[in-house]
Amino acid sequence: MSAPTARTRHLVLGITGGVAAYKSAELVRLLTQGGFTVQVVMTDAATKFVTPATFQALSGRPVFSNLWDDRIPNGMAHIDLSREADAIVVAPASADFMAKLVHGVADDLLSTLCLARECPLLVAPAMNRQMWENAGTRRNAAQLRTDGVTLLGPDAGDQACGEVGMGRMLEPEQIHDALVAFFEPKPLAGKRVLLTAGPTQEAIDPVRVITNLSSGKMGYALAQACAEAGARVTLVSGPTSLPTPTGASRLNVTSAAQMLDAVERNVDDCDLFIAVAAVADYTVANPSASKHKKGNTPLAIEFAPTVDILARVAARPHPPFCVGFAAESENVEANAEAKRRKKNVPLLVANRAQDALGSDTNAVTLIDAAGRHPLPPGPKLDVARGIVRHVATMLHSHS
Repeated sequence: MSAPTARTRHLVLGITGGVAAYKSAELVRLLTQGGFTVQVVMTDAATKFVTPATFQALSGRPVFSNLWDDRIPNGMAHIDLSREADAIVVAPASADFMAKLVHGVADDLLSTLCLARECPLLVAPAMNRQMWENAGTRRNAAQLRTDGVTLLGPDAGDQACGEVGMGRMLEPEQIHDALVAFFEPKPLAGKRVLLTAGPTQEAIDPVRVITNLSSGKMGYALAQACAEAGARVTLVSGPTSLPTPTGASRLNVTSAAQMLDAVERNVDDCDLFIAVAAVADYTVANPSASKHKKGNTPLAIEFAPTVDILARVAARPHPPFCVGFAAESENVEANAEAKRRKKNVPLLVANRAQDALGSDTNAVTLIDAAGRHPLPPGPKLDVARGIVRHVATMLHSHS
């Protein structure tokens, strides 16, 4: 995992009492791997679920839980621990602790830290579904947002009590991604992004399809990078098992025709359209309603061309800013520039198909009217952030 910014970010991670405290151990691991330093502060109730020794081992720092801890030379842990922090994150945040925050209660180290802070505060609620739905908790959540506190979740699903519903703490990976996004610059703040990703599948019969080797990883990385940059992201995704990027809403489609329909239903509401999906160039003209039986003679399939979604959007009377992708096997930059001119888009991202499909890394060249701009090769999320920075610069120069 790459660091969130050029300098190391320091977090105070507050842990309150609840079964979800076990997830916070994985969160500390992810954060430290991702370039953060983490100072863990636990409530007394939290120590009943996971021991401080666990978090000390994972963070490499002593864990604090006592308001009167004499390891801080001036005896003011509630002041000193927050002053070096870029943010305080409470995960899990119990219903009781959220109520303390709303009413300014400071009766232990963590609540006092939050009250005395000068840095942002983010909380990840975790509680039983009925506790989350309780009118008092909902009022408290709304008040925290009004007070400038960022709420991460909660999510819906199975709960430790055996019930199902809203109140689960977000998974550690989701909280990690949200924290990375929190610290990223916001050059796309206020922008609405429509983005396609993944392969399409064109049916031959009810059990067979024509598809390609796209994993969707580059498109999903771009959706995450756009959300990190402050955009409101709608992701139109072909079939893939990837989780929805934090901060994006997702529309699932299967075929090229379905992807075109989803794009045309949403394109009027977007400022930026990014076509990353590996859309089939041809679809089966007459798919069979029943399964083809294997025989000893060749099977003839008639193909019909699909609509070029990027070209269709770019040709609108008032198109959004359009970004296309070109996965080429040879003459990459020349073919990509020809495609950019033919489709009349301001920016096209070119890469070698054999290097990128299914891989976790990529190496791309950005091609626009000003020329070619190669980005350093690396993990797809890092590459996606580089693309977003370039797009944001172009958008601002067009405005």
